[in-house]
Amino acid sequence: MKIFFALLPLILFTQIVLAQDSTSTPQPETFDYEWAGEKIKMQKYFIVFLKSGPERSQSEEEAATLQQQHLAYLGGLYEQGIINLNGPTGGEGDIRGFSVYNVATIEQALEYAQADPMVKAGRLVVEVHPWWLAKGSGVK
Repeated sequence: MKIFFALLPLILFTQIVLAQDSTSTPQPETFDYEWAGEKIKMQKYFIVFLKSGPERSQSEEEAATLQQQHLAYLGGLYEQGIINLNGPTGGEGDIRGFSVYNVATIEQALEYAQADPMVKAGRLVVEVHPWWLAKGSGVK
């Protein structure tokens, strides 16, 4: 009985550690691929298109403030490694910019994208699609 009580803290600690592992943050989907004789790990990212939203009646000052908040928000996500690529598009179409999110699920990408101050204000809306890309690749 003394051995049981002596081991009880270790047993409880092990159970806590195992429980934390089972609820850890999900990781993005990956698979191995061979292309031109080279082995590549492909990863599912999420491309978020930022499109013109229905609420564009803000004053110039309000729009400028929202733009500053928008850039600060996306910059913060980039610094955290949540966004890998980000930027505006040219031209006058509905798509105003896009971001590539490095998260495990489309729900996570939507949650981050919908927290953007420009989206919350209705100035932009988002459209999200899964996008497979070689892990760690970037624009050259």
